[in-house]
Amino acid sequence: MVEGYAEDAAQVQHVLQEGGLHFDCLRVATINALHKALEDSDWDVVLSDYNLPDSDAKEVLSVLARYGLNVPFIVLSRHVGEEAAGALMEMGAHDYVMKTNMARLVPAIRRSLREVKNSQRFNQTQSALQKSEARFRALTANLPSVVFQLLLVENSEISFPYVSDSSVTLLGLTPSILMNNPTLFPELILPEDKKIFDRLMAASVKYLTTWNWEGRIQVKGDVDTKWISLRATPRRTARGATLWDGIMINITRNKLAESEITRSREQLAELSSYLQKVKEHERAYIAREIHDDIGGTLTAIKCELLPCMDDKTRLPGFYQKKAKSIEGLVDRVIDSTRRISLDLRPGILDFGIVAAIRWQAQEFSGRTGISCLVSCAGEDILLDSDLSVAIFRIFQETLTNISKHANASRIQVKLDEMDGLMFLEVVDNGRGIKDSDIKKQDSFGIRGMSERCQQLKGNFNISGLPGKGTKVTLCIPVSDIKSYAAQMVGSGDLLKDLPASTEKLGLKTKVS
Repeated sequence: MVEGYAEDAAQVQHVLQEGGLHFDCLRVATINALHKALEDSDWDVVLSDYNLPDSDAKEVLSVLARYGLNVPFIVLSRHVGEEAAGALMEMGAHDYVMKTNMARLVPAIRRSLREVKNSQRFNQTQSALQKSEARFRALTANLPSVVFQLLLVENSEISFPYVSDSSVTLLGLTPSILMNNPTLFPELILPEDKKIFDRLMAASVKYLTTWNWEGRIQVKGDVDTKWISLRATPRRTARGATLWDGIMINITRNKLAESEITRSREQLAELSSYLQKVKEHERAYIAREIHDDIGGTLTAIKCELLPCMDDKTRLPGFYQKKAKSIEGLVDRVIDSTRRISLDLRPGILDFGIVAAIRWQAQEFSGRTGISCLVSCAGEDILLDSDLSVAIFRIFQETLTNISKHANASRIQVKLDEMDGLMFLEVVDNGRGIKDSDIKKQDSFGIRGMSERCQQLKGNFNISGLPGKGTKVTLCIPVSDIKSYAAQMVGSGDLLKDLPASTEKLGLKTKVS
């Protein structure tokens, strides 16, 4: 209580006691004493006379403001006009009571305390709301997706009460533009996807179910379209409108990946069908060769032998002639068998990949007349059999494509092994392959080489320029068996242990 007269202070305390208040009261008469009282204790209510010995109620109110105290401040006075009282109320006083009629004092104190308490609660709520909104905006600002609220009224007009800042990245529209012009969003949707968008939206309005939609949009200035996924939960407003809280996500990468997977599966299915046909043709070819060539020759041998098995007596020259004829037929069978076995798996592979590549290049050059030069870093590169066969088959298919399509006169082949990688490069001086040729649906040869290389965790590349030839590059990791075999051969252990190992398998070996 800021009061200069002790009698007035006693009267005020008596009124408070009569009003049923339980309180502790400290009376100060000067501004300095007021400062000390505010520094020493916390107070719930400040009562002040309008006129003080060294100041007035306005200065008391200013002191409270400097301390940042939000407590009821009630002015008591014997002679205060309405104009002065109104000025004090504007400065922050909660009420004023005439000392000649203090019946209003206790109710004024109770009401002021309630007002201050409600004000504190309101301020706390506002502060919590601001913190929550700041956290929400921070989260939405860092999300790659757009968080939004969409409102649909009964006349089918839409509006965006809220849109996060990510709309600039995803939709090419700032939140303010989108909220001021909500029809800009439906205009981004491609016409073929707009019907599904409207149908799912109508179903969500009718049944209040979650709105899930995936579709394409065309952002102004972008060449490519974007795939977005929209998911929103609806609710009815008090006025019967539908309000969605939702999120939009860019799923373009996922859609492209799905499309690529689908395309790859289709290509694999086509390749598998093609390989099955090739296998059946190969089987038919082998069966025909065995039946027509080897079978026919064996039949001829049998026919030559039949006259030698009867009881007739013939001159030695007859038998010599038959033996010579049978020897020629046997040579034919041997040649046919060697030719068929070479088609199935060239025996030259047993001498290493370098020898096999050189042999195939020489055989191809002799058959087609196309010069084929092979350069290798070493005369022997140790590889496991599966890898050798794969590289050899890819090389065969490359030569086959060159002979069919390149119209080349010279081929350069480079074979090398370095840092655990096997490199094969084939360059011709033909007409040059085009991208359209590589992407043809029926280019099973190129597709087969690529698939074979991928199975070995390698890279396959083919490129060309019109009139300047084509280059095929193959890079495959070398199996660990290669380094193991090289170590064993280098130490001599492999050759030393070979007889003992083969004896365990029931084999006889001769090492020279």
